[in-house]
Amino acid sequence: MGEEIKLLEAPKKAKRYENVGRPTIMSEERVNKLETVFALGGSDEEACYYANISKQTLYNYQEKHPEFVDRKEALKNKPILQARQTIIQNLDDPNLALKYLEKKRGEEFGNKVDITSKGEKIGGNEINFTNFQ
Repeated sequence: MGEEIKLLEAPKKAKRYENVGRPTIMSEERVNKLETVFALGGSDEEACYYANISKQTLYNYQEKHPEFVDRKEALKNKPILQARQTIIQNLDDPNLALKYLEKKRGEEFGNKVDITSKGEKIGGNEINFTNFQ
């Protein structure tokens, strides 16, 4: 009765499959480089060139990190928003104000061209170009 019963320990699972495949080349430094180019309004191709990665690497990263896609689009809009802010802040310049109105309210402030069928004959058709400013 003095026999000791030894319990067998379960074999430890090998962790050999955890690091299978090629290691990712996406580092914090590369992500920062991508973001720098996107903040300048750069394309995916330009950003990949600057970060020294392939476009496929970027797309794979975006697939694993969908929140990065939203960040990328927001960064790409940054120069547009900055330009808008600059324009609005400088509308006291009459020339800039007029250009702004021509773009935003072209039907009212833009150059109008009226083409009618009266005037000089060109190819059998009578065309009259009148420019209103």
